[in-house]
Amino acid sequence: MLSYDMVFVPDPPRTDAMFGGTGGFPRQVPSDAFAAALSFLPWSQQLILLAVFVLAAAGMGRLVPGGLPAKLASVVFYLWNPYVAERLLLGHWALLLGYAGLPWVLDAVLRRRPIALAAALLPAAIGGFAAMNITALVLFGGLVAVRGRGAPRAVLTFTAMALPWLVPALLNASGTRTDPLGVDLFAARADTAFGTFGSLLSLGGLWNAETVPPGYSAFLPSLLRLLLCLASLAALLGHRDGPLKRAALLSGALGLALASLGITAPGRALLRALIDFWPAFGALRDAQLYAAPLALALAVGFSRFAEPLAGKRREWRGPWAALVPVLLLPSLAWGVFGRLEAVEYPAEWRTAQRMINADPVAGEVLSLPWGAYRRPEWNGGRAVLDPWPRMTGRRVVWNDGLRVGDRELAREDPRSVETDRLLRGGGDLTAALADAGFRYVVIARDISEKSWQVRLAQASLVVEGPTLLVYLLDQPG
Repeated sequence: MLSYDMVFVPDPPRTDAMFGGTGGFPRQVPSDAFAAALSFLPWSQQLILLAVFVLAAAGMGRLVPGGLPAKLASVVFYLWNPYVAERLLLGHWALLLGYAGLPWVLDAVLRRRPIALAAALLPAAIGGFAAMNITALVLFGGLVAVRGRGAPRAVLTFTAMALPWLVPALLNASGTRTDPLGVDLFAARADTAFGTFGSLLSLGGLWNAETVPPGYSAFLPSLLRLLLCLASLAALLGHRDGPLKRAALLSGALGLALASLGITAPGRALLRALIDFWPAFGALRDAQLYAAPLALALAVGFSRFAEPLAGKRREWRGPWAALVPVLLLPSLAWGVFGRLEAVEYPAEWRTAQRMINADPVAGEVLSLPWGAYRRPEWNGGRAVLDPWPRMTGRRVVWNDGLRVGDRELAREDPRSVETDRLLRGGGDLTAALADAGFRYVVIARDISEKSWQVRLAQASLVVEGPTLLVYLLDQPG
């Protein structure tokens, strides 16, 4: 299943990029290495995605007090909501691993079990920086709820689990930059009739309009989802005071505040200033992802609707309550109505992968067309991040300047910046690319392929198929 940032490839080799060793911010560290390590299993991608839902369900069932009806209601709400749907379509499986671990983290903190906390942090640690960021909010809320008991040990444990991506971010990303324009492009946006803040309260508001599930923006379902979230919040506020309530409310409020940072002009100005001051603040530009703790808080509140009323047993209320989130977002079913569908890589892609990986001569790979995302026909025209950086053990130089609409962010990887200057020059590229250290040029065929072929007239065409061209460059000297 290939959808935006969800890029799984057959037989992925070990690469320096998996460990943040090729420059740029290590967003896929260590999640790519984890996916590659499990690739020997049949249906490994499906198993990873299934693990997200199983972990989240088991965690909510453990966290929420009460009987089975209350637990069931909270589980379904936590799994079946716009946040999960939109992030799944955007391909953020690594972020959703962290989302699945949030109930476990909060439970471990509230029970003050340091060993359990280390285990609970493992899904987020695998997911990487975004997963750990949302987890930090829940960890903070939990520590405040227990009045800081065990805080030093918890912070030390969290920091240790963040080292796989934190170390390469500090050591190997020198010279990279974060474009402040991303604040405007990735700010939360209205995907319902109730504005951006209303969309965020409904657990939606993602900046990418293509990740909205079918029928999601219809007025009546949107209104009912918003009312459901407000009612869940009211139920949580009306619950008796306790550590779970305090932790859920605080972490949810922090998450909503961060998610809302970019929806006002002063907030966007503040974020741009922070990113100019220190590129690491770029972690705040896709602010909607911080709504995850709000989903956790609302799921806890929603469990109240399945509890007995005034001491009376109403066991039937649990199953009916659990059906409500499904009925209000039916298009999440069946892979978001078929938008998440498994495909096969074309034969020429596998042929090129084997040939490039078997070549003993050193040299990098240039991936064209010069854009971050592809919309191959063999993937049903669905957008997917360039798969080539994950298909070969060589360093692949690609355009990491993400484009949203008609606007493009500045490139982060210094090697990508250098290559962009080279490609903007005129004439044949063969000698210039070879001098720059490239061994292969792979071109995913589209309407721009002929313009690239003309500029590689002196290179050798070694793979030609309906969807891919591969050129071999002569080494300099």
